Amino acid sequence: MKQVTAAMRSSAVHMAVAFLGMGGWAVFANSAHPMPRPLIAGVVQGTLSALITLFLKRMIEAMSVRLPGSVGGWLPPVVAMTVSLVLLTTLHWLAGTPEIARTIAVPLSVTTVYSSFYNLALRRGASAAR
Repeated sequence: MKQVTAAMRSSAVHMAVAFLGMGGWAVFANSAHPMPRPLIAGVVQGTLSALITLFLKRMIEAMSVRLPGSVGGWLPPVVAMTVSLVLLTTLHWLAGTPEIARTIAVPLSVTTVYSSFYNLALRRGASAAR
C-alpha cells in the first residue's frame, strides 16, 4: 500500500501519465491531417501536459494548504483550468496544430477534473491530520 501511495504522490508518475495519455489523444484528434501534423500535435500536447501537470500539481499543493475555507476548495482548480486553457491554446496555435479545439478539449477537461479531485484529496488529508 505504501508503494501505491508513493506512486500517487510522485511527480514523475503524474508527468508520464499526462505525457502518454494526452499526447496520444492529440495524435488521435489530429489524425485526419497528413503526417507529421498529428505527431507534432502529440509531442506538443504530451510535453505541455507533463509540464503543466508538474506545475499545477505543485501549485495546487501550495495553494490548497494556504487558502482558507471554501476559497481553498474552488480557487486552485479554477487557476489550474485557466492557466491550462491559455497555455494550451497559445502553444498549439504557435505549433500550427490543425485541430486546436479538439486537441485541447480532453486535456483541459482532465486538468479540471484532476485538479479538483487532487485539491479535494489534499484538503481532506490536511483536515484528517489536524
